[in-house]
Amino acid sequence: MYCLILCITRAMYMIKTLSKMAGFKDILEFMERLPIQKALSDQRLVFRSHIKYFWEKATYDAANKTINSLVKVNGKDEPFIITEQLVREVLNFRVNENSPTKFPERMVKGCMLRMGYNGDLNKANYLKANFPRLYKFLIHSVLLALSHRKGGYDVMRDYQMNMVTALVLNKKYNFTKIVFHYLVENASSKEKTWLYPRFIQMILDHAYPQLERDEGNDLLVLYHIDNESLKQLARYHPNHPEPLSS
Repeated sequence: MYCLILCITRAMYMIKTLSKMAGFKDILEFMERLPIQKALSDQRLVFRSHIKYFWEKATYDAANKTINSLVKVNGKDEPFIITEQLVREVLNFRVNENSPTKFPERMVKGCMLRMGYNGDLNKANYLKANFPRLYKFLIHSVLLALSHRKGGYDVMRDYQMNMVTALVLNKKYNFTKIVFHYLVENASSKEKTWLYPRFIQMILDHAYPQLERDEGNDLLVLYHIDNESLKQLARYHPNHPEPLSS
């Protein structure tokens, strides 16, 4: 019933790992100023039992717009309620609830062109491989940290293109609404995945700092970027060469 999301690489380690890579210095300095910086870089140990129990018990209360679940504290079940406001607070998304989640198509395409996209601007989804390597890294980070999917990190979908547009053009964007939407979708599903495990752990730690943490036997392994994966990210396929502008 549950699908472990091991393929979601921990973007939390990216900034520290890449600080040794001179070629990425400019994009790292840019990313440190982003309104989603905490969501990208927060270093968090994630525990299997916490995430498993949360999603086993999670339901959505449409009337109150809350995700309701339980958490084990000293062997007892305690209520655990997630609201959109709580997601915004814990992940430190520095935008208000009235910020947009979609921009005009012309603005998005114009931003992709400005970023040096070397592909068909009229297609519904854009390939990460068709961007210069600095923007390619930014996109990679956003996809891994904020995507609700278990794979397909080579393609930016509509809402992800809007996210990147907001970051590059310094526009207000309601990241909270997107994350909460997919949390609700998963809580309402008959076949739940262990979605956003790092975000769930961050919210759990915020609500119940006294939670038991068995680092020896209960850690959930979430892969993160290392130098080898960085080298792969910097490469370009013959069918998708590096764009001339970078």
